[in-house]
Amino acid sequence: QVQLMESGGGSAQAGGSLRLSCAVSGYIHDGYFMSWFRQAPGGKREGVAGLDTDGLATYADSVKGRFTISRDHAKNTLYLQMNNLKPEDTATYYCAADPSTTSDYVLWPDAFGYWGQGTQVTVSS
Repeated sequence: QVQLMESGGGSAQAGGSLRLSCAVSGYIHDGYFMSWFRQAPGGKREGVAGLDTDGLATYADSVKGRFTISRDHAKNTLYLQMNNLKPEDTATYYCAADPSTTSDYVLWPDAFGYWGQGTQVTVSS
């Protein structure tokens, strides 16, 4: 049973930084795709950043140059470094994992079967 747990959310001023972590428990091998998604109140869940099984990162246009996704295999943890935060980054952030998706779908919520419970990020202007 794969379980994901996010942490590191909180409040920040515009222009500030936060780092989210996603701790993975259960068996998860290098063949899993892992991604970050977010959902603002009243909005749809959207892909933010994803890693394919070769470690290639894909980013949503809205976060390119500001967010960095990384994975520590030894610690079984996925990270999202968020710099130059903007008020529109305010949302609940979720990490997700799946062994069966493909590189074309790392930012598609429907392509992922394992989800964390989410962590709130609030950015004020």
